[in-house]
Amino acid sequence: MKRVHFIAIGGSAMHNLAIALHLKGYNVTGSDDEIFDPAKSRLEKYGLLPSSIGWNSDNITPDIDAVILGMHARIDNPELLRAKDLGIKIFSYPEYLYEQSKNKKRIVIGGSHGKTTITAMILHALQYAGIKADYMVGAQLEGFEVMVKLSDDAEIMVLEGDEYLTSPIDRRPKFHLYMPDVALISGIAWDHINVFPTFEIYKEQFAQFANLITPNGTLVYCADDDNVKAIGIHTRADVVSVPYNVPDFVIQDGITYIVVGQNKVPLQVFGRHNLLNLMGSKNVCSSIGMSDEMFYQAISSFKGASKRLELVKKDSHSAVYKDFAHAPSKLKATIAAMKEQFPHRTLVACMELHTFSSLTDAFLSQYSGSMNMADEAIVYFNPRAIEHKKLPPLDPEKVRKSFDNKNIKVYTSSEVLMSDILAKDWTDKNLLLMSSGNFDGVDFKELANRIIK
Repeated sequence: MKRVHFIAIGGSAMHNLAIALHLKGYNVTGSDDEIFDPAKSRLEKYGLLPSSIGWNSDNITPDIDAVILGMHARIDNPELLRAKDLGIKIFSYPEYLYEQSKNKKRIVIGGSHGKTTITAMILHALQYAGIKADYMVGAQLEGFEVMVKLSDDAEIMVLEGDEYLTSPIDRRPKFHLYMPDVALISGIAWDHINVFPTFEIYKEQFAQFANLITPNGTLVYCADDDNVKAIGIHTRADVVSVPYNVPDFVIQDGITYIVVGQNKVPLQVFGRHNLLNLMGSKNVCSSIGMSDEMFYQAISSFKGASKRLELVKKDSHSAVYKDFAHAPSKLKATIAAMKEQFPHRTLVACMELHTFSSLTDAFLSQYSGSMNMADEAIVYFNPRAIEHKKLPPLDPEKVRKSFDNKNIKVYTSSEVLMSDILAKDWTDKNLLLMSSGNFDGVDFKELANRIIK
């Protein structure tokens, strides 16, 4: 039995890997200086929650086969230093995933947006077709108990490829460590300004990702994105390059259909960005031998990934949706999808500035025009979150001007925001809540229940 210790086990990715190894039969331990839900309750469910909070070098003993180091830990972490002293092999999260998948066919999904949805679509199609696959995905998916699955018998590993840094002692983007046999790039829109200070540096990470495809591998890429296309058409001679675009589609009675020859395939998701995600997924599945007919059969029952245009509640004249969108390109795509799907309803779009990039003054100009398709546009940020990230304060008026939308409203109190939302008449209106956070603890279901009786 392998013994593995996690330093920073409470991270969203780390705790899922810990659970996956536990389910595979490994002896798993871990530590952290803070653990919050859902990680806390999920670790507790599997008997992996540390007995005490904090770091302790005594946790590291010579019988440990490997230490997995999370981003949350610092380079002077006492457990890390002890592991180094004992000569224990130290892995980052992506390094260990590669270690677990190096004898499998690796499918890696990269891009600034759409990664989780594309990964979810591929996994849904594989499950429908009865094809075993290991995986790592960034959200809880319907029909899948865990977010990381590792086994000895699956021949395929599907990995959501994050471009953020690997660990405190390895500053490479995570997706540079997976060495894909099949890679996909969905789009490139500047993010992580704290790590990639210019767009050119950011773009280069994706070019390097494509260059790390194994010999005679495949690159599936979105040809609708000029930055991605530039990488796709200049791939190595030994790499098969497969572009994709938005397919023909129609919207009838609130349902989106893909037109395939003489047939129409009904979908449970909508929006041009999701149609792009779908075509990327189809091309990946084709590259491993799945027929188009099988893929379309499977995808018609795909309901979407968590917090990706996720329906909270609806009735005959209004609906509440939540979405993970926070970067400018994601806001545009998600708002456009809502307007196209519900052209006769007023759209109230509300987004939270929550990430490091979005709360950075130098990045704000990237949001120019990103919410202009909304009938009512609202931006929220919490000044305390800015303090917590040790960033300079933001001026609400500067935020408003950055969006280049004279009708936009900016809030710094979630209580006032929610009060104003509840005061609206929601007849023939939809509410779209977009954030990588939760508007400081807003219960989306409770809010929807008060809007839609």
